[in-house]
Amino acid sequence: MVDYTKEVEQQLQFWKHRMTKKSGILGRASKNVQNKVNGLIPEKFHQVMTESIKNMVKATLVGSNITTKKRLPFELSLYERDELLKEKLSTFRKTAVIEGAGTGAGGILLGLADFPLLLSIKMKFLFEAAAIYGFDTDDYEERLFILHIFLLAFSSEEKRKDALYIIENWEHQKHLIADMDWREFQQEYRDHIDLVKMFQLLPGIGAVVGAFANYKLLDQLGETAMNSYRMRLVSDI
Repeated sequence: MVDYTKEVEQQLQFWKHRMTKKSGILGRASKNVQNKVNGLIPEKFHQVMTESIKNMVKATLVGSNITTKKRLPFELSLYERDELLKEKLSTFRKTAVIEGAGTGAGGILLGLADFPLLLSIKMKFLFEAAAIYGFDTDDYEERLFILHIFLLAFSSEEKRKDALYIIENWEHQKHLIADMDWREFQQEYRDHIDLVKMFQLLPGIGAVVGAFANYKLLDQLGETAMNSYRMRLVSDI
């Protein structure tokens, strides 16, 4: 167990370095374009989108909490929890791939339905991850932590650093957070997935793009969730 913990600590250092390094030229250029586009969008649209995403996420949080099994016993080792998380991720990844291929093949109307469906899959996975690592999602603070994992996984370089700091210092930071910044939450998420999801709406390639995109997005979320919970457990060992 000691050897595995040391291995995890090294992996965490490498992962944190990747999460905080500067984006490439293409990534920065893309973000600049998205910022300009967001600046041209009427404020009313941003308000409507913020409320829509907020209500969608909150509904998903309630549903996911009801259908998630109780947290696993603390007696499990970190290695055992990591292995369970990998198994759970594999299952959710397959579900996301099927969902992405199905909505991608269905044209624009089904393509639009992909957004809430994929969001619910991601949130449900995060609730399962919390249970695997021994955290009780009945606690409001744990649901806030889940939202910060989501933000960390799907945000720009600048916001990613902020989210990582909060997660890494959660025991101190959680008392300072009353609620999510929902405007930031929805805008970062939309900016992250907009381009790939537009390709998913194209006839002929939508199914392939949808399946591949959802696979990668779940992979990204899985790695972020595992390392976020690892940081909390390793700090207590």
